[in-house]
Amino acid sequence: MEPDTIALWVFIGLCFVAAMSGALFPPGAWHRSLSKPSWHPPNWLFAPAWMVLYGTIAVAGWLVWKQADGFAGASVALSLWGLQLVLNAAWSGIFFGLKRMDLALIEVVGLWLALLATIVAFWPISTGAALLMMPYLAWVSFAAALNYSMWSLNRNRQVAVAGE
Repeated sequence: MEPDTIALWVFIGLCFVAAMSGALFPPGAWHRSLSKPSWHPPNWLFAPAWMVLYGTIAVAGWLVWKQADGFAGASVALSLWGLQLVLNAAWSGIFFGLKRMDLALIEVVGLWLALLATIVAFWPISTGAALLMMPYLAWVSFAAALNYSMWSLNRNRQVAVAGE
């Protein structure tokens, strides 16, 4: 197998590992019991949306790796890519696992900033990779607004549900 193909599979694998946080911390009964804004998408939409996004995240990282001839040529950009992926994986555990919408809101803002920094770092190396990250930035922006809205609607329940 070619090194480029192996690298692509590594990027896909890393995204798969990050995606597993959603399986480890599913929404469940607690999430169903929360008040949600009228614009909350149906639950079935999240899995296919994330599947597409994780695909674009993997390909974007791989394109930067390939264009820069490996990690050494794009260490800052790829480190930011890794940071945003770790923050991405952490959100499900904070929101659904710990049931802390307030901390998840702070975390998703950090994710948004890390993602923006990743796009900026990707741009001079691979404009295509930076553009592939744009739908993800839009989705995280939407997720942050949704997180805020749900926290606002359920703020009085925050302490009561945190220990469940």
